Amino acid sequence: MKELHIQGGQSTPEILADWEQGVLAMRGDSYPENSFEFFADVIQWLEDYLGQHQRPLRLELRLVYMNTSSVKAMMDIFDLCEEAFGKGRDVRVAWYYDPRNDRVFDLAEEFKEDCSFPFEILADGGA
Repeated sequence: MKELHIQGGQSTPEILADWEQGVLAMRGDSYPENSFEFFADVIQWLEDYLGQHQRPLRLELRLVYMNTSSVKAMMDIFDLCEEAFGKGRDVRVAWYYDPRNDRVFDLAEEFKEDCSFPFEILADGGA
């Protein structure tokens, strides 16, 4: 599985995973009925990518709303990133948020507190 594209829907984010660029991007709301099922392919792609070579990984997030089970799935994703970072891998997150939405900033801050890899939270005027 080299490339991954999951079309976004009303309750699911668009997900683009580019193997060659080393980028995993997510955009939109995330409150699917079954988050673990929805994110299974994303987690598998991430495990494959992190397990096959030492190239950098960049997560680009533009998530607006996440339900509790989506937060848990994101924690699993960050745990994989944390493990890879601990083994010397270049892993970084850029979480873009609408400056008018304090809740997204607060959520990103909570995630950042648990991560030791580079984690930027950036105002995005064009989101």
